[in-house]
Amino acid sequence: MPKVTVDGEEIEVPNGATVLQACELAGKEIPRFCYHERLSIAGNCRMCLVEVKPGPPKPQASCALPATEGQEIRTDTPMVKSAREGVMEFLLINHPLDCPICDQGGECDLQDQSMYYGRGASRYGENKRAVTEKYMGPLIKTVMTRCIHCTRCVRFSEEIAGVDEIGALGRGEDMQITTYLEQAAEHELSANVIDLCPVGALTSRPYAFEARPWELKKTLSIDVSDAVGANIRLDSRGREVLRALPRNNDDVNEEWLSDKGRYMVDGLTRQRLDRVWMRDKRGKLQPASWDEAFKAIAKAKPQGSIAAIAGDLVDCETMFAAKKLVNALGSTLLEGRQTGMSYPADNLAAVAFNSTFAGIETADAILIVGSHVRWEAPLVNVRLRKAAKRGAKVFVVGPHWEPTYPAEFLGDDAGVLHNLPNHVAEALEKAQRPAVILGGAGLAVGALDAALALPVQRPSTGSGQAAWNGFNVLHMAASRMGGLMLGYAQKGGIADIVSAAPKVVLALGADEVNWANFGGSLKVYIGHHGDKGAHAADVILPGAAYSEKDGTYVNTEGRVQFAEKAVFAPGDAREDWTILRALADALGVNVGFDSFAQLQAAMIAEVPALGEEGLADYGALPKAPKGKAKLGRIASYPIKDFYLTNPIARASVTMQECSSELIHGQVLEAAE
Repeated sequence: MPKVTVDGEEIEVPNGATVLQACELAGKEIPRFCYHERLSIAGNCRMCLVEVKPGPPKPQASCALPATEGQEIRTDTPMVKSAREGVMEFLLINHPLDCPICDQGGECDLQDQSMYYGRGASRYGENKRAVTEKYMGPLIKTVMTRCIHCTRCVRFSEEIAGVDEIGALGRGEDMQITTYLEQAAEHELSANVIDLCPVGALTSRPYAFEARPWELKKTLSIDVSDAVGANIRLDSRGREVLRALPRNNDDVNEEWLSDKGRYMVDGLTRQRLDRVWMRDKRGKLQPASWDEAFKAIAKAKPQGSIAAIAGDLVDCETMFAAKKLVNALGSTLLEGRQTGMSYPADNLAAVAFNSTFAGIETADAILIVGSHVRWEAPLVNVRLRKAAKRGAKVFVVGPHWEPTYPAEFLGDDAGVLHNLPNHVAEALEKAQRPAVILGGAGLAVGALDAALALPVQRPSTGSGQAAWNGFNVLHMAASRMGGLMLGYAQKGGIADIVSAAPKVVLALGADEVNWANFGGSLKVYIGHHGDKGAHAADVILPGAAYSEKDGTYVNTEGRVQFAEKAVFAPGDAREDWTILRALADALGVNVGFDSFAQLQAAMIAEVPALGEEGLADYGALPKAPKGKAKLGRIASYPIKDFYLTNPIARASVTMQECSSELIHGQVLEAAE
């Protein structure tokens, strides 16, 4: 590793490091606008100038200069200071002075760096240039006169998202950043360019003029829009969540977030259940009191005949509280797979994403079975794109969709798993790190056993390389793995609960169930939105959304993560565990906890893995059963509309606009 000297301090830097990275290793702050750790080097802005010897007697862009043995780097000389002031002066020549009305105010890199590295006065007295606004869809608001041509948005779209939708037109003063034919940016990660933009050129359209950053309370949380478990920060004011932003976690979401996870938060205040409802004799829902609702449930005499069905957004504590209530009433009917899947869940390694998200980037042969990864887990698709760029061969079994990397589609007959084409079988056999990703459509046609038989495991080598397990199941529900860990899995799936015909069914935010199968049961919906489950319920008990309670979530990798409470639930709504605790009293049973701390302690005592943040250890994969079961045809994927997959998203005006314009092609007024 080369040794360099930074401001008189000698340090060792990794091979291939740049001068900018060497300076950061030495603890020096280097200003930059175009450089970003996860994007290719552009060298556009010239803000990162330093003085380097040996070399020409002039400042050099540190982001594009390799660090080599014996370099003497200076970041604090008069030449460097003057050069940075000059660059900043040129950047501000055409930049409008509209900080008071700019949504980036308080979070603007240009604002901050002009304060520290600028001259403090302007010498420019000519007319500033102006750029017409560009339409980039319902999520991104543009004020392109502010653009400094750092090209971060262009490089993100091309390199990370893999969708060449944003580019530059013209040259010099006439250069403009725009989308292709000024259409909406249509990929699932488009709004990440807002975080990347170092000025106010690209800002959030739904959040425009809502708040300043110093007004907001910031809460660490977990995205529940899919099973990736992206780390997010919820910014709230009063009782309303105004925005969700990604947090940096290299193991899960890096620093990206899907558009759905970012923008569905406006649905948290719409179509909310904020009071108790009961269905009268005429079949109409009428307002009621908590006491009346509990008495109606007790009147159904659920002892020995009660079931709990967990929805896709439920936290582990709620599921555990419901489990203790159901068990105390003498029942074991628990299920979380609402749509009827019944894959075996006695060995959780067989239903987890074992390679991990970071690990799938290093795979060199990948077989995707029954998964539209771009819609089911956009952030996993980013990892697959990285693997493909490194040379991985990707094969897909299922109907065609548009990946953002080269992939060969093998048809929609899952039976091909029993007899893979020679070149596919050979690729998996010869690969050092082969992987299979089994999606919801693959599980639905019974492809789990066939996937388990694929040669995607490798033993550890004597050279210290760890063992490789490339068997992955990609779930779509934030509650799925936590529910499986807590026993929410009947052997025959939800069909077992239907055949048991329980007197009472507790629907924990379960909106995807076919409630027509439970005509003889008292359906008690504990949830936060007036969605499908509430429409079918006989008793509605208003609960709390993920932003309104502390909770534990387990992503599809088996990674245990904790989300904090950001705001209070509206009206008479209560945190779900308190509802279940009060219901236990009304039914005359003991569930063993009186506080959230006691509930968590009991849950961790029963499932210790839920008490430790990080990857749970599910043990070794089971052996694939002998014989070849007949596999069906994968006719379609479970997600039909990326933007409307859960009750919060369906209540969101922003998500409805995205669905209308980006999925169904309806031109909105803002685009005209």
